[in-house]
Amino acid sequence: MGSDSKDLLEIEPLELRFPFETKKQISCSMQLTNRTDDYIGFKVKTTSPKKYCVRPNSGIVPPRSTSDVIVTMQAQKEAPPDMQCKDKFLVQSVVVAEGTLVKDITGDMFTKESGNVVDEVKLKVVYVPPPKPPSPVREGSEEGSSPRASLSDGSNLNYQETTRESDEPLFSAVKTHKDQEDYTSETSALISKLTEERNSAIQQNKKLREELDLLRREVSKQNGGFSFVVVVAIALLGMLLGYIMKR
Repeated sequence: MGSDSKDLLEIEPLELRFPFETKKQISCSMQLTNRTDDYIGFKVKTTSPKKYCVRPNSGIVPPRSTSDVIVTMQAQKEAPPDMQCKDKFLVQSVVVAEGTLVKDITGDMFTKESGNVVDEVKLKVVYVPPPKPPSPVREGSEEGSSPRASLSDGSNLNYQETTRESDEPLFSAVKTHKDQEDYTSETSALISKLTEERNSAIQQNKKLREELDLLRREVSKQNGGFSFVVVVAIALLGMLLGYIMKR
């Protein structure tokens, strides 16, 4: 693609290759290179906007520089038949004036009605098995295929705006944080309640000890001439003290 003078941005790679694994979020990157002396605005679209998030999904590449774009595929419950993926991406680019801000890059800039010369590059998605011992034969056959040949396919595909961030992981993170806050609040309340009960038991224990010691001193003053009622009272206090200490 770099040899075509009409191309505003050079895109590498022309195939977005994802090491596919079920129930796992996977990312890959592409590089947008501007070899011109102009500022180039770009926007990334896909045929499956709910399946991918793109960061950034639009932006500006200054003259003689390269920008990286990260494409993240949401976790999939199951693999497609024969690991074939029909998803496509479209990178649109136009020349913009120096000083243009990223927030000024809108979809209207890439329409025919805008009067801008819009360059479009189509990318296909390829699922590859997770990293394993490499197979030179299979890799060679893949390299032998021409990604350019696929760019002319599906000219009537419905490309849609991509999202900058994925809402689902963000929601999950917020929910998890809230659950942790609720758990922490409940735990703190339980600890506070147990601490109060322990302090109360300690105070009761201390008070009973003081009363028991007082009774013993009174008994010793009477030189053994204490009544049966006093003996029973001391025994009951001792049993109550033992019960509290067991708690």
